[in-house]
Amino acid sequence: MKAAGAVLWRDADGDVEVAVVHRQRYDDWSLPKGKLDHGETIPACAVREIEEETGFSCVLGRHLRQVSYSVKGVPKTVDYYAAQTVSGSFVSNEEVDLLRWLPIAEASELLTYEPDRDVLAEFARLPADLLVVLLVRHAKAGKRSEWNGDDDLRPLSDAGWRQAAALRTLLPLWAPVRVHTAPRVRCVDTVRGVAEDLDVEMVEEARLSEEGYWPDPDAGLVRLLEVAADEGRAVLSSQGGVIPSVVQSLAELGGLRLEEIPCKKGSTWVLAFTRPFGTWSTSDSPSRWPTLVSAHYLASALARP
Repeated sequence: MKAAGAVLWRDADGDVEVAVVHRQRYDDWSLPKGKLDHGETIPACAVREIEEETGFSCVLGRHLRQVSYSVKGVPKTVDYYAAQTVSGSFVSNEEVDLLRWLPIAEASELLTYEPDRDVLAEFARLPADLLVVLLVRHAKAGKRSEWNGDDDLRPLSDAGWRQAAALRTLLPLWAPVRVHTAPRVRCVDTVRGVAEDLDVEMVEEARLSEEGYWPDPDAGLVRLLEVAADEGRAVLSSQGGVIPSVVQSLAELGGLRLEEIPCKKGSTWVLAFTRPFGTWSTSDSPSRWPTLVSAHYLASALARP
C-alpha cells in the first residue's frame, strides 16, 4: 500500500509555520497524508491529499523521507515532501476536523506519532525556501542504430511521447517558471509541452548536451548552478551522458552521499539548492554558490498500475 503526504508550511512574517491536522476517526494529530488513487503518481497524491484534508493548494519542494509500517499486517509506505501553501483555507471535513498552524517545535510536541516527528525534524534540518531544478533525461527516442539522419534530430518514439505527456502533468507540481534544454530534438520535445503550458520560450543549453559538456565539465556544472540561482524554479532537459556526472559532482560539492545515480529515459532528478548569499556570480568563492542539499530521483512520470 502506497501513500503520500507533506509538511505543509507557510511564511508567517518571516517565520515558518507548519500545518498539523486532527483526524476525528483516530483522535490523533498528524501530518496530512493519504493513499494513492488508481493511476496516480506519488507526488500528485501528496498535492491532492493536502488539498482534500487541509483546503490548501500547494507547491512541492524537496522530498523529505519515506516512512514504512504495517496496517493490519499489510506493508505501507508513505512518501513525504515539503510543500508551501499557495492559496486556500481550512474547512472541517470527513477526515480532518481541526487544523493548527504552529512553529516547528510546537508542532512536533503536538504530533501523536514518532515517525511524523522524524519527518518534521528532517524538514527543519534545512531552510524551507530552497531553489529547485527539475533535471530531466529526455524521453525514449527511436534506436540510434535505426535512425539514418542527423542524431541531433532523432525524434521521440510513441513511448517517448507518452512519457513527455506524463512529464507535462508531473513537473508543474513543483511550479517551475523556466524551461531549459540541451539542443537536441528529443530533449526539446520532452519538455516542449511544459514550456507551452507556461507560455515561455525554451532556453537552449549547449554546455549541458553531451557534446558540449565533456570538453569542459566544470563549465557545464557552473552553467547548471547559474540556472538554479536565477529567479524562479526551472526545468532542464538533458542527456544520459551528462546527468549522472552533473548530479555526482553537485553531490560531492554539497557533501551529499548518493548510493547510486540512476538515469532512465523520462526520469527526473529533483535537485534542491540553498540560495546564494546576496548577489551571486561565478567569480565569487564557491562557498557563496548555491549548494545542493537534496537530490531525489523519480524514475518515471507515469503512474504505476
